[in-house]
Amino acid sequence: MPNKQSAEKRVRTAERNRVYNRYWTTRCKNAVKKVLTAVESKDNAEAAKSFDAAQSIIDKAVVKGVMHRNTAARRKQMMAHRLKSIQEA
Repeated sequence: MPNKQSAEKRVRTAERNRVYNRYWTTRCKNAVKKVLTAVESKDNAEAAKSFDAAQSIIDKAVVKGVMHRNTAARRKQMMAHRLKSIQEA
C-alpha cells in the first residue's frame, strides 16, 4: 500500500496502462493467429485479407508505444514469409 499521494497516483496510472497495453497486445496476438490459421488451412484469400488487417493492427500498436518497432517488423516478416509460401505452392 503506497504511503504518499504521488505513489497512489502511480499505482492508478500503472493499472490504467497495464489494461491498455494488455488490450493491444491481445489484439495483435489474435490477429497473427488468425493469419497463421488461414495459412495452415491453405486459404489464400482469407490469409491475404487477414494479413492486411494484422499489419494494420500491429502498426497501430507500434504508434501507441505498446510494441517495439523491431518486434513488429519481425512479426510482419514472419507472416509475409508464410503467406508467400502458400501462394507459391
